[in-house]
Amino acid sequence: MGRHPKHPLVVTDEQRAELQRLVHAHSTPQALAKRARMILHLDQRQTAEHMGCARSLVSHWRTRFIEMGLYGLQDAPRSGRPRTISDQRVAHVVEQTLETTPEGHTHWSQRLMAQHAGMSHDTVGRIWRAFGLKPHLKQSFRLSNDPEFIEKIHDVVGLYLSPPENALVLCVDEKPQIQAKEREVPIIPMQPCCAESHSSQYKRHGTTVLFAALEAASGKVMATCKRKRRSSEFVEFLEQVEQETPADKELHLILDNLNTHKSPPVKRWLLDHPRIHLHFVPTYSSWLNLVESFFSQVQRRVLERGSFRSVEEVEQALMEYVEVTNQYPKPFKWTKSADMILQKIGRRCQRILYSCTS
Repeated sequence: MGRHPKHPLVVTDEQRAELQRLVHAHSTPQALAKRARMILHLDQRQTAEHMGCARSLVSHWRTRFIEMGLYGLQDAPRSGRPRTISDQRVAHVVEQTLETTPEGHTHWSQRLMAQHAGMSHDTVGRIWRAFGLKPHLKQSFRLSNDPEFIEKIHDVVGLYLSPPENALVLCVDEKPQIQAKEREVPIIPMQPCCAESHSSQYKRHGTTVLFAALEAASGKVMATCKRKRRSSEFVEFLEQVEQETPADKELHLILDNLNTHKSPPVKRWLLDHPRIHLHFVPTYSSWLNLVESFFSQVQRRVLERGSFRSVEEVEQALMEYVEVTNQYPKPFKWTKSADMILQKIGRRCQRILYSCTS
């Protein structure tokens, strides 16, 4: 039997213009542009071999164009299982997650909510992800009771964002109780598909205190280790900072409210060094001191995985890290203004007030 004759392909001038527009427009999806190009080639009596496409593919889109015109080149609606969860049930899950807790528990889990709402835990997980709900997470905070909270916020943040001319802004603090821990079992090094392993058993060989002054503008660090954390040690560190900084520059030191930072020996020492000015962060606001970010790096990169047989070893490791860091210093950039910080704290206070009254 002979082959059935094909329906003739007829492309009008309007269709041809639209096909050419689809081919050349940058916003046209690649698949649609390829189909439009096929029809234009067919209109010019080119074969599938000339187009570099399979005959079945060209025949499919030729038939679609003949039957439905330009609309036939679009993707057909995809089939799939109809939606089974109504908007009311979704709203119920969100409302229950936000406003209630399960009996005998402090927060919802996916399986508890699934049992309560009568749906699978995977569905509950998709609903929570869609609305940004994470009942398993919690955040901690502490509000400052400093009567000069607003003034200190503006003072410290002002030093970060608009430092005084011919002056250095230094973030100063101590990291106390750094233990020299020696692992009782040797560390098992990392291998393919196997993380580095540490024994939880260790021996203590004493403690040390890391004194550090971070230069806010450059990221350089001045540091030393001492065995105790008293006013005398702090004064000694201040003398080190005074000697290692240019004598023609004012020094603005940002500190927390530790009693050794405000003791009489420190005050007497400051009277003899008028170029040094102390700026205290509000109480319970150590996050305002950028040197805390440096201490966090020290904890992760030196102390957590280290094994030290003596206090001298841990002190040597700390000083080596400071030396290496100062070779390629990178400052911690402060981006939030004082007003932005106060607005965020204000919103937190409003939420606390709402929780207390509701």
